[in-house]
Amino acid sequence: MTHCLDSWAILAWLDGEEPAATVVEEVVAAERPAVSWINLVEVEYRLRRDHSVDDANATLAAVRELVAEELPGVARMRAVATLKAEQPVALGGCFAIATAAAAGATLVTGDAEIVERMDRLPCRVRDARA
Repeated sequence: MTHCLDSWAILAWLDGEEPAATVVEEVVAAERPAVSWINLVEVEYRLRRDHSVDDANATLAAVRELVAEELPGVARMRAVATLKAEQPVALGGCFAIATAAAAGATLVTGDAEIVERMDRLPCRVRDARA
């Protein structure tokens, strides 16, 4: 796997927000990108909040068939703690960064907190907004 998606990328894809939706669609068509379960939890709560429990369950099930879910272990959580201490990035973003770094993957996102700091992160970042 060469890519990792964060919750920003998944939500933009589901919402059809361009150009991010096309970027994510191309990645998903080519491979099963990594996604931290923390980011999947973020997607689920947003779907529940903005739509319904049934929509959230169905959509999350469909997304899970297309991605390689990563349940963080202790080492990954400690890497996230280090990232969070060093970078002013949301905790979910730190999980996405650490997941991408561990896989040697490019993180696909449009999250400004991450994109603005891409030169200081332990993984490559692709701005899905461009």
